[in-house]
Amino acid sequence: MRMSLEVNTSIGPITVSNTVIANIAGVAAIDCYGLVGMASRNQLKDGITELLKRDNLSKGIEVRQEENGEFSIDLYIVVGFGTKISEVAQNVQSKIRYTLDQMLGLKVSRVNIFVQGVRLLNEE
Repeated sequence: MRMSLEVNTSIGPITVSNTVIANIAGVAAIDCYGLVGMASRNQLKDGITELLKRDNLSKGIEVRQEENGEFSIDLYIVVGFGTKISEVAQNVQSKIRYTLDQMLGLKVSRVNIFVQGVRLLNEE
């Protein structure tokens, strides 16, 4: 199984790593209303959710290429208190699919959202 996206062009191949795909997905997601931030995939055992800084967004995202060649993405997020979680999740899914399609021509088969916590929108 490959760990990157490979595109062949007339002047040579282009390889985009899964880390770059995760960073693009993270930047796209963070713009969505109701999303407070990304959470680490490796949560502490006591249940404390740490918000990731903007330069570490990819640590809250896992990119996998399936055997059929399609990509799936897992996002671990923290949503704002008072927002409708299902709508925030759907907006994040749509934004990530659109952004990856526009920037990389990447078709994403699944965007799985894992809500790791709820915080006040202005809480740090």
